[in-house]
Amino acid sequence: MDTRTLVRIALIAALIAALGLVPPIYLPLAAGVPITAQSLGVMLAGLLLGARAGAAAVALFVFVVLLGAPLLSGGRGGYGVLFGATAGFLIGYIAGAYVVGLLAERLRLPAFASAFVACVVGGIGVVYLFGIPVLGAVAGIGPMVGAAVFLPGDLIKAVGASVLVTTVLRNWSVAAQPRP
Repeated sequence: MDTRTLVRIALIAALIAALGLVPPIYLPLAAGVPITAQSLGVMLAGLLLGARAGAAAVALFVFVVLLGAPLLSGGRGGYGVLFGATAGFLIGYIAGAYVVGLLAERLRLPAFASAFVACVVGGIGVVYLFGIPVLGAVAGIGPMVGAAVFLPGDLIKAVGASVLVTTVLRNWSVAAQPRP
């Protein structure tokens, strides 16, 4: 990787950390798993950096959290997060960013459509694939309830990431370049 890519990885990891400053929303049905803005950062990582570098940015963020930095929404951090209801989502963030980047690079739809489909499949579907089963196992709630709680907000984040990348950040993006 070149220096520019490494700097972008660090910047996106810092962005995900900064999104943790947005106050979390706790819903009673979510069994202590908050709705946060950090999943928006995961979507942006894949869209802006592509599959490998996007996943690397999220992995860097997760690594720093596991070292103890209180960067998760609500000021959480440390190895203890791997034993709670949010553990699956945290691990799913890495795979989700990879899939978002992969799809954004390969889909041949108009830029916004490619970004939105990538965010829904990777940033929501893949993250839920890891997160919802752990949430269900730890908190004892069904997968449909777990997904239903988070889906409306995540769809809004997918639209926001797609709009942001295809309009404002078009020149910085790897994956959201206009299609011929």
